[in-house]
Amino acid sequence: MANKTRFQIAKKDIVAFFNQQQQRLYRERELEQLLAQKREGWRLAAGTRVRDFLDLMLASTPLRPVVIQVDGQPKTYYSWGDVTAFEVGNHLVPRAYLSHYTALYLHGLTEQIPKQIFVNQEQSAKPPVTLPALTQADLTAAYARPTKLTSPSAHYGDYAFVQLHSKHTGQLGVVRQDHFAAGRVALTGLERTLLDVTVRPEYAGGVYQVQEAYRLAAGRVSINRLLGLLTKLNYRYPYHQAVGLYLERAGNYKASQLQLVRKFQPITLDFYLAHDLVNPAYDAQWQVYHPAHF
Repeated sequence: MANKTRFQIAKKDIVAFFNQQQQRLYRERELEQLLAQKREGWRLAAGTRVRDFLDLMLASTPLRPVVIQVDGQPKTYYSWGDVTAFEVGNHLVPRAYLSHYTALYLHGLTEQIPKQIFVNQEQSAKPPVTLPALTQADLTAAYARPTKLTSPSAHYGDYAFVQLHSKHTGQLGVVRQDHFAAGRVALTGLERTLLDVTVRPEYAGGVYQVQEAYRLAAGRVSINRLLGLLTKLNYRYPYHQAVGLYLERAGNYKASQLQLVRKFQPITLDFYLAHDLVNPAYDAQWQVYHPAHF
């Protein structure tokens, strides 16, 4: 019998290591770093290059190539066993998490199965800037313009990935969970998801889909937690007015929950449920313009 190679001897330990990791998708650079860290413990030859290591792993372990089209060019990642498109999206860029319509789906807040996966990578922290007080003219001008939307920049199978770059929050309200359909993913928690789609309904199928999400979230969402997140996010615009309207129109929230939102901040300005509304109706209680048939 031929002598076993160093890789064959180490294979059991290597497989055990990868089986223990929560991460299942790797860039080549990450595998190269792991090889450098573990080479001595795995008793691999000092001259083993990452390409040689990958060839051996692909030939005899559950490691598989995953090819994603990024800006029209193929980019290869490596998965430990089969991965879902959601896991692929979650690892598309460093420190990414799933958000908006994708998070709605994973939280069971939509009956649609979206083929676009929203991947959020926060911007770097910036020094605080003092802005002038918000005026009605500012709000009206901002919401009279159509919002700018980000188009998909990467594709995997039938799925398209929309990469968003939100303001720095330190991943406030982000959770990591095992999902029966998505695998192990990082995504915005229930309350953060509702706030995100309130701010950008265009990334959630529109205001009617957001309304449905609020309806389905009744009994699960903590209004106190939602308002706590809203305080920490420190938005310039009065999104609590839109939250209040969504909650009230959902029809299945307690009066005490609505009262919490009313007391959150004084309502002094008229707000808008979405950009570029045509012949909108007006809710006087929450002072929010909304689609006429909302």
